[in-house]
Amino acid sequence: MDKEKIKLSGFNNLTKVLSFNLYDFCITLDDEQKGRYVSYIHDKYNATKITEISKEIVKRIDANILSVSAQDYDPVGASAMVLMSDVKGGGNPIPTAQVSMHLDKSHITVHTYPDAADPDGICSFRVDIDISTCGEIIPLDSINFLFEAFECDVVYIDYVVRGYTRLADGRKIYNDHHFNSILDFIKPEIKRNYTFLSDINMPQDNTWQTKMMIRELGPENYLLNPGDISHPDVPSKMKLLREEMKEVYHMIH
Repeated sequence: MDKEKIKLSGFNNLTKVLSFNLYDFCITLDDEQKGRYVSYIHDKYNATKITEISKEIVKRIDANILSVSAQDYDPVGASAMVLMSDVKGGGNPIPTAQVSMHLDKSHITVHTYPDAADPDGICSFRVDIDISTCGEIIPLDSINFLFEAFECDVVYIDYVVRGYTRLADGRKIYNDHHFNSILDFIKPEIKRNYTFLSDINMPQDNTWQTKMMIRELGPENYLLNPGDISHPDVPSKMKLLREEMKEVYHMIH
């Protein structure tokens, strides 16, 4: 896209959706540790915490908050939803009396899914984040913050642009920003942490997908209890952990 600002006719009706799905893994050595893992995840990523992350996303993409809803679930998991406007404003709330027009079309949803059911003790925590906007705001501007806000061992990132808007002369356009890959938006220092990368780019269809899997790290990064690093089961657990990551990355059994 040319650096010169595109002249549109009226409101920008393009819908831009970023889906950021991440998995974080942990090694537990017994049922007691599995229970502690679930409690740890609830404390770290309960509804209040993921709401704060959602509010920060709004700030990073320079939108405004309209309303917030959050919920913790029994036995596990949490959700948060933020309705936002596409009027740029640095993440500030808008008074209810000023809410109008297209403002309810843009939102952020976050859902968490802790899993401690693996018989080998390889626990995981999945987060699904969807950022949907219309107007000039680009959800991809939040992508580096999402890597910083969560521990991302395996990541799926999908981005689509749908609908059309019109130029001042009445011609339709189906995208108001052009790029090659989602990877273009990710900092080099983040990309260096990942050895498995898969990139599917269909710009003619306004559809992109990137998958990433973390490079091999030591057991200290995955043990619930760092004091277990000398436990005799840790080497075999690390192999199981890596296989679990590969299964999730490749979506195989």
